[in-house]
Amino acid sequence: DSLSRLFARCGCVQSVDICEKPGPGEKKEKLTSKFFNCKTVTGFQVAYIVFRKPSGVQAAKALSREGPLLISTESHPVKTGISKWIASYAASVVDWEELKAEVDAYMEDYDKKIAEEEAKAAKEEGMPDEEGWVKVTRKGRKPGLPRTEAANLRVLEREKQKRARKELLNFYAWQHRETKREHIAQLRKKFEEDKQRIALMRAQRKFRPY
Repeated sequence: DSLSRLFARCGCVQSVDICEKPGPGEKKEKLTSKFFNCKTVTGFQVAYIVFRKPSGVQAAKALSREGPLLISTESHPVKTGISKWIASYAASVVDWEELKAEVDAYMEDYDKKIAEEEAKAAKEEGMPDEEGWVKVTRKGRKPGLPRTEAANLRVLEREKQKRARKELLNFYAWQHRETKREHIAQLRKKFEEDKQRIALMRAQRKFRPY
């Protein structure tokens, strides 16, 4: 924005491309997302300013005789220090609704692309090409699930079955522990009863261990 404003005095600026290093073949990719694939470049960079008319280039060359160009002015101040930190922090806070809308739009385009590819593959399956060859395809045992509503329902159903089996196993384990606990309690009860019977027989002098 600053470069476009500074060089607008030379003519209409069509575009400004900022690159990491100079090179005629380098073309910066246009960012399609403000949340993903945002690479932060530090250090020096190179800017390519494209004017709508060739006269803008000649006017830009003549700017060197007019003195330096000031990026930060009273009318267009550049934030520095704590103001810049506050602005950077505010920009880093994610708007969840905007993020969700972007993800939903991306997944909708992805599902549409996959559906078109599957429809095209199904249409071309078994059809000979120009040389008469027939392309034979075989899907794997576990092909990637398409992100559709039906696939999501199947995944949820499998998770539900897993939870049911886990709960059943936990119930069996709890039942086994309860049975074992009851058996131990019965053994202790029988042991106490045997102790009392032996003590009674000793008291009556009828105890004959051999």
